[in-house]
Amino acid sequence: MASRVTTQVMHMYPGGRLFSFLPNFFPAALLKINYLRFSTSSHECSTEIIQKPENGVLINNLTVMGVDIKMARRRQPGVLRKLITHEKCVAEFLRSKGANNKTIASIISRYPRAITRSYSHLEERWQLWQSIFKTDSEIINIIQRSPESYFRSSDNENLGKNISFLCSLGLTADDLHRMLTTAPRTFSNSLELNKQMVTFLQDLAVSLGVENPYEFVKRIITKNAYVLIRSTKRIKTNVEFFTEALKLSNSELIKLLQGHGGEVLDLSSDYMKRNFINMSEQLRSLGCTPEEVKKFFIDYPPAFYASSEKVSNKIDCLLEKEINIKQLLKKPRVLEFSAENLKNRIKELERVGYDFRKHGITILDSSRRRFEAKLKKLNGDG
Repeated sequence: MASRVTTQVMHMYPGGRLFSFLPNFFPAALLKINYLRFSTSSHECSTEIIQKPENGVLINNLTVMGVDIKMARRRQPGVLRKLITHEKCVAEFLRSKGANNKTIASIISRYPRAITRSYSHLEERWQLWQSIFKTDSEIINIIQRSPESYFRSSDNENLGKNISFLCSLGLTADDLHRMLTTAPRTFSNSLELNKQMVTFLQDLAVSLGVENPYEFVKRIITKNAYVLIRSTKRIKTNVEFFTEALKLSNSELIKLLQGHGGEVLDLSSDYMKRNFINMSEQLRSLGCTPEEVKKFFIDYPPAFYASSEKVSNKIDCLLEKEINIKQLLKKPRVLEFSAENLKNRIKELERVGYDFRKHGITILDSSRRRFEAKLKKLNGDG
């Protein structure tokens, strides 16, 4: 609100005069900063944004195509003011690849910038994507789920270079497929940015004494595609946090990063620290030693990002049923199930007289099919 008021004031009083009428609570520093921002932007650009109307012909074309104009206006309003667009070419292109009219309308509604791409540009990009995906329908499904992944970048040359670079790391077509579906921005990053992260990970591997740094990098990227779209500063901070919080040796850190720890390597370190502190306190209050706390996090890295309150509730749920903390430490992945799911499973097992102290809790950490088969056998129906 303050920012908007500032802009209005500056528009009314060029040169910053007559500030004395402002209320005392109005932040003077914010006023000055916003004025500087306002005064350094060109008058021509400001006028264009305010006065340039939407392209009526474009609006009509999009309406006929079934595009949600309100959504498009909310997502990327500037596109609707452009005089030259390619909505008909985009529709024709997507239709030729198997998309129906409803899908096309949905794609443009959610990512209007798609209509700024030419037919030739889209075809060139399609050919690049075909080096990763096997069928046109796979590509259409990805575009339907994430239009931005296909239309965000206009640099096909950079995309091609990124694909070649990632393949040179030993990543397979399946690996690239997974990366493009989960972290598409990896491919619109500049090639230099991706190289910078790979170099950082290789240097990290060398400093830890890894025999094959290239394999180390490959395993981390395949574990967590989001690593390439984070800053090296964040990854470095998280590596240091793991090392200090868990007091890891180099060999333990390597094992963690190449294992399930790699899955959380891209997350906010502040968030992980809070969860680590809260979870550690609860485990210690239940009689766990520092070594047991360390093993818990190494065996179950999701504890770094899962809500500590929810994890705590699940632990309480298990302890209430005479399942001791030592059993939980041996099978921490039971915590991946929801509290409701755990309660239902425990209830079913109690019904058939299952003894957790005698048989352990491995049965709780099983797929639905395996759990039901085991339950049927315990019930005497198998």
